[in-house]
Amino acid sequence: MKIKVEGDKIIKGVKKVDGIEIVLENPGEAKEGIDLILRKTGLFDDDAYRDLKDIKVTAFERYETSAVDYKMIFLLEFLFEDDVPLDTKVSAIRELQTFLDKI
Repeated sequence: MKIKVEGDKIIKGVKKVDGIEIVLENPGEAKEGIDLILRKTGLFDDDAYRDLKDIKVTAFERYETSAVDYKMIFLLEFLFEDDVPLDTKVSAIRELQTFLDKI
């Protein structure tokens, strides 16, 4: 399953949980930010994340009004063990999205 997250939400999430303002220039930095958020908020400790193998992060740019005004969007692909029920996957993803939406 994949979700899309604006880079600004990851930046604000890291600022909230760790007090530092990061800069995201590539998917590797976004992955580090997501990992930090999951660890610091305790979401990784939740049963829904127990069977999460990894989160794959890719990026693209969305242009709002011109070639100069763009937002970095990151696609987060949640890679779970094969036998994880769909409801468990959805629950894990929803928890992360809820945290990021509250920021």
